[in-house]
Amino acid sequence: MQLNPATEQFAASLAATLPQAAFREFSARYSEDLRGLFDPDACLVVAPFSTDQVALIVRRCSEARVPIVPFGGGTGLVGGHTPIDIPKPVLVSLENMNEVREVDTTSCTMTVDAGCILEIVHQIAARHGMMFPLSLASKGSCQIGGNLGTNAGGVHVLRYGNMRDLCLGLEVVLPDGNVWNGLSTLRKDNFGLDFRNLLIGSEGTLGIITGASLRLFRRHAHSIAALVAVRSPAQALELLGFLQSRFGSLLSAYELLGRTGFEFLEETGLISSMPFRTMPDWMVLLQAEAESEFGLQEIVSDCLGEASEKFCISDAILAQSGKGIEELWSMREAMPEANRRIGSVSSHDISIPVRSIASFIEQASKRVSECWGLRVNCFGHLGDGNLHFNVFPQKEVPVADVISRRNEIKTAVTELVRELGGSLSAEHGVGRLKAKELESHADPVLLEATRRIKDALDPAGIMNPGAVFRIPGVDC
Repeated sequence: MQLNPATEQFAASLAATLPQAAFREFSARYSEDLRGLFDPDACLVVAPFSTDQVALIVRRCSEARVPIVPFGGGTGLVGGHTPIDIPKPVLVSLENMNEVREVDTTSCTMTVDAGCILEIVHQIAARHGMMFPLSLASKGSCQIGGNLGTNAGGVHVLRYGNMRDLCLGLEVVLPDGNVWNGLSTLRKDNFGLDFRNLLIGSEGTLGIITGASLRLFRRHAHSIAALVAVRSPAQALELLGFLQSRFGSLLSAYELLGRTGFEFLEETGLISSMPFRTMPDWMVLLQAEAESEFGLQEIVSDCLGEASEKFCISDAILAQSGKGIEELWSMREAMPEANRRIGSVSSHDISIPVRSIASFIEQASKRVSECWGLRVNCFGHLGDGNLHFNVFPQKEVPVADVISRRNEIKTAVTELVRELGGSLSAEHGVGRLKAKELESHADPVLLEATRRIKDALDPAGIMNPGAVFRIPGVDC
């Protein structure tokens, strides 16, 4: 279908029915790509204050065949919010829709506008003695709508699941401007097809999420974190199995970290000293939590003591206070920023079957270092199989000197991920960056089915064109 640009005349027609405060100047805030991979086209930026205003904008765009790009916190890493090679779109920012509509401590739910910032949701839940477990490095700026649009994961998927598992209901403006009010807080509802889970993870291609009902959990009375030195990823997996057999669901996070990641933190000035005097090649950062006191400290300490003997663990740092736990996690959360400052040649957000993670890391790292002489910073959510396998130039070598290797590296990593039965997108989504890969590597039956759904709901193709579903002839 032919799309049309958001002309001055079209903008004037919106201005006649929307408050002036809803319009924004197109600036770096709305065009910045954190990885510098895209140079977005100019947009007409509108920041509505209500679901009704979003619906009005979508109806006007549908009638005029003007493309729409939903915009949240701008923290996406796959170009889902960065329009390129399309007629001038309307960028719909949810920044003015940031109210908490209801907190229900009886049903353990919170209903929010999609523009609510994740960290604010954490704070409000805490005031009610509750917690919302999604935890991301970008929590201070990412929004709930974007978290839902990409089915965000984070560090606590091991215990609580992805964003899809943390959402009970949605309010969504569909491509024709109609509003689906699905803000249910029911745990069980089989009254028809599960439209909610189709929309979660759709990256704004099927509609604009304007509200959500979120699951809350009782706030933990006790938490313990530990940074543990291990010999290898294989040993980290053995330790994971051992700890899960001892305290099961109390284990909420289990992160694999490599020495290279800490070297990057030091190299970029994000830490002043290393956590261990002699840094091991590999470490795991784990956290256990309990809602009430029943000897969590003793259980974790005893388990780590037994694990030290069983697996010959050389070193560990145990944190029991809030400040100590925050200090350990601050290093993990700073790693994406360190990566950005160093400048990657090729970055990969992938899922691997847990049993095959050690094999993947060994094979992929060996090929990158031996064939191309580059550095690898591999870290991620070991408990759920999500790795961030990122490749960098040697120290003091400009990225521009080795960027020509990017396609070769991506091909090598892609082939190994597919060989091991993994996924090329774990928690960042597809966006525009991976749309071609999806088209090339996804199951053809799945692709055809999802295209039919897209065509049925958005026949004019106005919703985030180029994201997930590649525009013919456009190669990102």
